[in-house]
Amino acid sequence: MPELLIDFITSLDGYAAADGWPGWWGLQGPEYLEWLGQQPEADYTILMGATTYTLMSGFAAAGEPGTDVLAGMSKVVFSNTLSGPLSWANTQLVPGDPVAAVREMKEEAATAMRTIGSLTLCRSLLTAGLVDRFRVVVFPVITGSSGRERIYDGYPDVALTMISSRTFDGRIQLLEYVPTILAGPPGPSGSSA
Repeated sequence: MPELLIDFITSLDGYAAADGWPGWWGLQGPEYLEWLGQQPEADYTILMGATTYTLMSGFAAAGEPGTDVLAGMSKVVFSNTLSGPLSWANTQLVPGDPVAAVREMKEEAATAMRTIGSLTLCRSLLTAGLVDRFRVVVFPVITGSSGRERIYDGYPDVALTMISSRTFDGRIQLLEYVPTILAGPPGPSGSSA
C-alpha cells in the first residue's frame, strides 16, 4: 500500500500563515530551497484542497521561489467548489468525499501521496487513520498577533514517534514522525485512556 505523508510548514506557534508575511515567512534559505528541489518525495502525488490549490497556484504563477518544482509534479485537488479543468499543470480535480477517494487511492494506486497545506483535508485523513508519516518544517518565527490558520485545532490526540530531524540554514527545523491516533490522553499506565 503506498505511503501517505502529511507535510506542513509552520511558525513556531503553529500557524500555517500570517497576515502581511510572505511565503515561508521570508526565511527560506538556500539549504531549504535546495532540499525542496531534491527531496525524495518528488515522485509522490500531491494532495490538496481548494484553498491551498488557489494559494499555491497563485504563488507558482508569480514565480515564488520553490514553487517551480511543484509544476511538474502530479497534483490532486479535492473540491466541490472549484470547476475544471484547473489551470496549474498536472492537476486533477476530484469532487466528493476526499477520505473515501484517498482510501481508494491507497488501496488501488501504486504511487505514494503527500499533502501540502490543506488543513481540513489533513485533519480528515489523519482522523481516518490513513496517514503513514507526518512531517513538519518549523520556521523560527512566532506570529501570535498576525498568525492565521492554526494547524492543529480540531485534531484528535496523536502520539508522534520521531523518525528523523534536520536543520536547514542554521534556523529551520524539519521533524518527521509516525503518527498514532489516541483515544485520549495517556492513562497512568502509559496507554491511552
